[in-house]
Amino acid sequence: MQSDNENYCGKYQHFKNRKLYEVIGVARHSETLEEMIIYKALYECEEFGKDQIWIRPKIMFFEQVEYDGYVVPRFKKIS
Repeated sequence: MQSDNENYCGKYQHFKNRKLYEVIGVARHSETLEEMIIYKALYECEEFGKDQIWIRPKIMFFEQVEYDGYVVPRFKKIS
């Protein structure tokens, strides 16, 4: 059986800025036990620099959002 890390790891594109991110793992919040997605920006950000690591609640990472009148995934897996 595959772990959550294996199921979710890969490259994703953000719906709004079309920039690429790589999911590198899944973690749990120490107090709430909520699952979190750990991901890395695959571009250099003027404000935060290169190779920034981010964390977002799993439910939010994979939710559908409305954009330009369409419902789309917040992050779309591309590899």
